[in-house]
Amino acid sequence: MSNASDKQKHPIDRGRRRAIGMLAVAGAAPFLIPRFAHAHKKKRLRIAQYTHFVPQYDEWFENEFVKQWGEANDTQVIIDRVGMTSLGSRARAEIEAGKGHDLFMFLHPPSVFEDQVIDHREIYEECTQRFGKPLDLAIKSTYNPFTKRYFGFTDSYVPDPVNYRQDLWDEIGIKPDTWDAIRRGGAKIKRSTGIPVGIGLAPELDSNMAIRSIMLGFGSSVQDAEGHLALDSRATRNAVDFVTALYGEAMTEEVFTWDPSSNNRMMLAGHGSLTLNAISVTRTGEAQRIPIARRIALAPPAAGPVNRLGVIHLMHCYVIWKFAQNIDGAKQFLVDYLGSFREAFLASKLYNFPCFPDTVPDLKQLLAKDAMAQPDDKYSVLAAAADWTVSVGHPGFANAAIDEIYSRWVLSDMFAEAARGRVSTADAVSKAVKQTEQIFAHWRAVGRLG
Repeated sequence: MSNASDKQKHPIDRGRRRAIGMLAVAGAAPFLIPRFAHAHKKKRLRIAQYTHFVPQYDEWFENEFVKQWGEANDTQVIIDRVGMTSLGSRARAEIEAGKGHDLFMFLHPPSVFEDQVIDHREIYEECTQRFGKPLDLAIKSTYNPFTKRYFGFTDSYVPDPVNYRQDLWDEIGIKPDTWDAIRRGGAKIKRSTGIPVGIGLAPELDSNMAIRSIMLGFGSSVQDAEGHLALDSRATRNAVDFVTALYGEAMTEEVFTWDPSSNNRMMLAGHGSLTLNAISVTRTGEAQRIPIARRIALAPPAAGPVNRLGVIHLMHCYVIWKFAQNIDGAKQFLVDYLGSFREAFLASKLYNFPCFPDTVPDLKQLLAKDAMAQPDDKYSVLAAAADWTVSVGHPGFANAAIDEIYSRWVLSDMFAEAARGRVSTADAVSKAVKQTEQIFAHWRAVGRLG
């Protein structure tokens, strides 16, 4: 195992009993931001986050990192698990009440809550000083260039590779590396075996990310790099036409009612030939010793006529509310957690990818040989994930309008309505364009967009 990056200002012990409070206990160097230093009396820190897809991560986080950090910082840390589909409603309830958790974790950039959170700039500055520069993906997911504020802090992202049944695709002699090949090959497999492609067209997280990757492949996006609306385009209509054809030729109607675990279940039950998903599919199969898991291979995002990009599967974004009771402790916790991120990466079974790359300097080596994977280099395809993974707001920044469009399922509805044949492609796109125009106009009026 490699040592910590030379860019880290203060080297960190990589043992299991590493001094998480190394920067907070006696004899350690003080933080560059003085108020990060822990108090001398017992405090409490409340954190809300989802239950991880990899149980070992939650065990490490609560029983090792949190326990050790709490002891080192004389703080009682309380972890409250919130269902992933309930994070938004829980956050709004806390805002309305003006009280709740000190740290609140989201699974996509929570831009709409910018007015309710602190500016997280100091945390980024501190972490950059200690652990090197963050990915552009991290900045574009948590920074508002118009207000010049960081509305959150992200430690990690989850790539969204193609998961496919290698035996089925090898049999037809087609490699699923382009969207055209997926359409042709998926249709051929479905005709010969009855096994469909499974890419969600439902109002849920996985569908929302997958369709954005398809859009980017065809050169379509909600906004351009400057944050101007760009949805009304021939590229968008081409993407909708493609998905309509893909659904008609290679999929089944179950994709319209999926939840975030449906693609996992489909692939591990042997009922799907291909999906876009995180490595939760293969990791679950390995952990439960499901034989078909060894037939599921991973590939980078499929290439479209214009791009080959994949939108994040998840973006782990923490926010600190303005009304948090322990703001200083929350800041300290995030900085120290990032200092332990290599352990977090391993505990997540390579699921949580670092937004600060230098925190896992041997990432490629770890991906190249994994004890559970069959073959052991199955996850090496993710070594370049930082090169092809982009934010939900790509090619621009995540912002409140992008967040609202995401949360209201505007794009998944657009694709679903056309694929079902309920409306024409032109009408589906026109309806979505009107919705996005209204949403952008609202956020401009309240001063959150330029």
